[in-house]
Amino acid sequence: MDMKKFLLLLLLPFFLVTGCADKEHSLRHDVALSFDSERIAYTIAGEGETTLIFIHGWSCDARYWQKQIPVFEKNYRVISLDLAGHGHSSLSRNNYTMLSFAHDVRAIVEKERIDRAVLIGHSMGGAVIAETARLIPEKVLGIVGVDTLQNVAERPPQSVIDNMVVPFETDFTNATQNFVATMFPEGTDPQLMNWIREDMSSAPKTIALSAFRNYLGRYVTGEAALVFNDIEIPVISINAELWPTSPEENRKYIKDYQLYYIKGTGHFPMLEKPAEFDMLLKKAIHSLETKKNRNI
Repeated sequence: MDMKKFLLLLLLPFFLVTGCADKEHSLRHDVALSFDSERIAYTIAGEGETTLIFIHGWSCDARYWQKQIPVFEKNYRVISLDLAGHGHSSLSRNNYTMLSFAHDVRAIVEKERIDRAVLIGHSMGGAVIAETARLIPEKVLGIVGVDTLQNVAERPPQSVIDNMVVPFETDFTNATQNFVATMFPEGTDPQLMNWIREDMSSAPKTIALSAFRNYLGRYVTGEAALVFNDIEIPVISINAELWPTSPEENRKYIKDYQLYYIKGTGHFPMLEKPAEFDMLLKKAIHSLETKKNRNI
């Protein structure tokens, strides 16, 4: 056997294995320009008729969905993104509002020519997906909030929000770490808790406070509930039991609302109990796709 054939036989299994791996777990990284020219970083994996778009919460980024991407890319096209001012996206915006974040999502939807999406938003991301659904209703099957939308009808006075913000303005790092510490039940993996505490408290203070004030301010003005006047698609919450959810209050404003509880987790169920969370998310997506198919 000559040397060329010998090398080919030696390397062929390697090419076959790596070729299969790339096909099964291929990722594409890209950037979309939002309405104000902010560069929105995102990642695409998998293929499917329905696209799942994962939107992170306050002072987080796309990494908070790291457990879900390998699971859902098998049957769907999956997009995870960094909102403006977060992760790998640019941070030149003057005001970080829920509507501006919704335009970030819209920019990706338009660039990728998506016409059948399920929006999944964690915490503050629940307000973002609601605004996005209002912007592009014809492209969204439904929205899934993750430990969010506990009571869209709640109307705290502005003074409560102002008092909440004071510690973050004084010492952002310490206030954020203390805030995050309240988001977990006893028995949570300490390594996970520490990572989230350190990660969220390292966010840019000015951007975090801008988003924080806008997000909470929507409850003061009533916009947190009023946004759903323009939303006809189904809304599902996958919520922990750490804080109470009021489904009946939500149904006064949300035309089609379902609540799934996940037990034994705090504010980050997708990281704390990913297997249980993924089962509930699959159930939610199936419900949304079934309703859409019935209406076709």
